[in-house]
Amino acid sequence: MTIQWFPGHMTRARRQIEDKLKLIDMVIELVDARLPLSSRNPMIDEILQGKPRMIILNKADLADPAITSLWVEYFKKQGHEVLPLDAASGYGIKEIPERSKLLLKEKRDKRAAKGMNQRPMRGLIVGIPNVGKSTLINRLAGKSIAATGDRPGVTKGQQWIKIGTEMELLDTPGILWPKFEDQTVGYRLAVTGAIREEILNVEDVAYYGMKYICEYYWKNIAERFELSEAPQDLDNPNDIVEIMEEIGRKRGCLMSGGRVDLEKASKVILREFRAGKMGRISMETP
Repeated sequence: MTIQWFPGHMTRARRQIEDKLKLIDMVIELVDARLPLSSRNPMIDEILQGKPRMIILNKADLADPAITSLWVEYFKKQGHEVLPLDAASGYGIKEIPERSKLLLKEKRDKRAAKGMNQRPMRGLIVGIPNVGKSTLINRLAGKSIAATGDRPGVTKGQQWIKIGTEMELLDTPGILWPKFEDQTVGYRLAVTGAIREEILNVEDVAYYGMKYICEYYWKNIAERFELSEAPQDLDNPNDIVEIMEEIGRKRGCLMSGGRVDLEKASKVILREFRAGKMGRISMETP
């Protein structure tokens, strides 16, 4: 499987962000807590020109909490404010304005020392497609402002969103694609649903996810699918496919003659992973 990068989209996204940087005080960078590095754009540090940054580890409810703690420390050491949350349920959302004040304390203190009134903090939200930006914005605003959808590329334009009286956020379209120099990044994003399924081989993606889960989270899927025996050799494709077929049989993904429909089984595996039904799983560590 080869996943392409879109330099035209990237150039446009970069220009949009750079045009707005002079208007904003801070940047809120949204990443997927299950794969915080793979779900970032590697050019983001260069684009943001040292603006104060809060990194939000969204979908933290789906990630391994022990691994998430390691990621929090990793980003803190880089000098960023870090906040794990779940935009879909609202968990952690209320901390954003207060954390933003901490991030901008020096700037706000200088304004106060000069006798200037505090104006609303202005933040720019950035992130690759399908990390939950629109869901987060709607939660913060307390109403449906941004279009949402469980697929990449839903947000189409830029808009300012007022968060109470203290904060204003600028949304940007989620076209900051990661750069797939390492195909592993592409596979990880595909497993979590950040890349359109229509352009992928679903069996390849499910195979990649299943191999990883068998190695690091065997207990999770053994319990979920009532599996008895772990694969003997993770580097043997047949052993992983056997597990996928066993899951397919248990979920009724059968064709005539009782053979397993591997494509259907693969879709079941990915659907259950993305919904968190296999438990809390992280796809990469710092």
